[in-house]
Amino acid sequence: MSKVVRLDPIGQEATVRTNDHLLSALLKQELQVLQECGGRGMCATCHIFIKEGMEHLSPVSRRERRTLGVIATCQQQSRLACQSKVVGEGVVVELPSGMYLNEMSEIENLIGRRAEENILHPLDGRVLVETGKLITRSMITQLKETQSEVATQVATSQLN
Repeated sequence: MSKVVRLDPIGQEATVRTNDHLLSALLKQELQVLQECGGRGMCATCHIFIKEGMEHLSPVSRRERRTLGVIATCQQQSRLACQSKVVGEGVVVELPSGMYLNEMSEIENLIGRRAEENILHPLDGRVLVETGKLITRSMITQLKETQSEVATQVATSQLN
């Protein structure tokens, strides 16, 4: 059986099968949602806010709680889309403002430009470059360090 999920502020709706993750609803809408950790709940790249219907989602797991604890923009209604299973109707998701970069080459193409929206750190969601600020080469170094952090976290979790 399918459930309808509303995506704000883009004003779209997506259907998702009962017990499927919210991430599948976001991907169905062709949204550029990163999955740095492969949907294991270890990064902040699918961080979302639940505006309505938190009770219609699976409970927060220990791993998700730990990851949410390091996200700078985390709020009481924060969830990770890859860990939130839809179990009932009435879920309204608010997509965080900001932009996660898919690849290193994306930021290299942006060097010297002003950010059109916040550029967020893929692990903890903190703002790396604020809207309107100049994007510098130092961002590449920060993102390369982040990629190795993600790889380390994923490798460690596979051993446990």
